[in-house]
Amino acid sequence: MSTIDTNDLFADRTRSVLADLETSGQLKRLQTIEGPMDAMVRLQGHGEVVCLCSNNYLGLANHPDVVEAGIDGLRRYGAGTASVRFICGTFDCHHRLEARIAALHGMEASYTFTSCWNANEAIFATLCEPGDLIISDALNHASIIDGVRLASVIKKGVHKTVYRHNDFDHLRERLEAAKANPEVNGQIWLVTDGVFSMEGDIADLPTLRAICDEYDAKLIVDDSHGTGVMGKTGRGTHEHWGIPGDRIDLFTSTLGKALGGGAGGYMAGSREMIDLMIQRGRPTLFSNALPATVACSADKAIEILMTEPERVARLRDNVAYARDGIRRVGFDVLESPTAILPIIVHDTAKAIAMSKRLLELGVFVIGFGYPVVPEGEARLRCQISAAHETSHLDTFIEKLEVLKAEF
Repeated sequence: MSTIDTNDLFADRTRSVLADLETSGQLKRLQTIEGPMDAMVRLQGHGEVVCLCSNNYLGLANHPDVVEAGIDGLRRYGAGTASVRFICGTFDCHHRLEARIAALHGMEASYTFTSCWNANEAIFATLCEPGDLIISDALNHASIIDGVRLASVIKKGVHKTVYRHNDFDHLRERLEAAKANPEVNGQIWLVTDGVFSMEGDIADLPTLRAICDEYDAKLIVDDSHGTGVMGKTGRGTHEHWGIPGDRIDLFTSTLGKALGGGAGGYMAGSREMIDLMIQRGRPTLFSNALPATVACSADKAIEILMTEPERVARLRDNVAYARDGIRRVGFDVLESPTAILPIIVHDTAKAIAMSKRLLELGVFVIGFGYPVVPEGEARLRCQISAAHETSHLDTFIEKLEVLKAEF
């Protein structure tokens, strides 16, 4: 006999939400890839397609040396630690990876997590105290937003505010208001994405650093879409601006995008910050370590980045080629020095329909709309990789011409 309650409130409202998404053309469907991530992928039900929606910016997700390093890590260390780091869950491969991450960013130390979401969740709840103020760019990633909210709940008396995206006059207004508030009497923390994933634009780190110096604020940068991409050697958005890594107080980033594409995230900063995180961070105290196979493959990916700057140069050339092609076809693409090329189509249902049509034509691009981006700003987000050949990009541009004629 069935135990399902036909008067279940949750089930009723969930069915209603899903039905509305289906009717409006906004329902997301998971696509299944039957093989490794690369410039072209084998997609279930579609065969071989050009992939322009992955964060595999340097083409390292299927690099033979990265794959072999992961296999070797699995053989040497097994499937995982079966423990949190401070008990018996730290392997020597974790230390090697963290030393390499610190060197990549020019910082004293780093610490790895099972995701960058975990890292961003840990920062403020661990480092902030009552009287502190966290000030965040309005377009920061959801993990930063949730991390800030969590801190204000866990530690009563931690203040939070938001400034309009890349609007430094508004940022100064927020900081001046904080100076006039006697309850804000602790450390000020300013947090920003380095590269904003939906817009493809970047934070003006020189200006933010100057403002932080003026107001004695700590500058935190999540460079998940900048690491491996921005700057002459792919060190990140700070390198793009010519700023030494140690002028940023704390970096967070991911191992799941340019740096091998597996999983995991990290923070990099002063030895004291990292030591405090090890002692007090709830995600560090109550979560297992990064699997050794991922630690080893990510370590190899960073080594390749640091020794093969030509990969970053190839990515930059591919981005310029694709951007020029999109413009020639007649689509509106947001200007950016990053590998993210958003084609603005405004309507959410249209973006999803265009994405579906591109896939029928052999090109895998995702359409994004509300609530991921604001109403009226729906887009096709195209992401370029160093692994793309000119032929892949030519196919993409040819199919965009078909799309332009049909929509």
